[in-house]
Amino acid sequence: MNGAQAERTGLAWRRTTLSATACTVFLLGAAVRNEGAWDFVPVGLAALTALALAVVGRHRERSLRTDPEPTALKPVLPAMVATLCCATAVSLFVTY
Repeated sequence: MNGAQAERTGLAWRRTTLSATACTVFLLGAAVRNEGAWDFVPVGLAALTALALAVVGRHRERSLRTDPEPTALKPVLPAMVATLCCATAVSLFVTY
């Protein structure tokens, strides 16, 4: 894979991480306004998801730069699981 493809992939992961961080900040604002202890659980899960996206994205970009034939799904799986868990937990907390 050439350098431009790895750079585009890295930028996409950074944009996704930035979006997850923005959602975390919005959830934090809502939790502070509600002042309930359970309202901070989705904030923590969203923060962990943003952190997982940042770590996996950095690893993915590095692997694309160094490995000529990178595996497609293996490094992305932890970020997918973290995002799914966070989305499920946040939807449960928002509906109740």
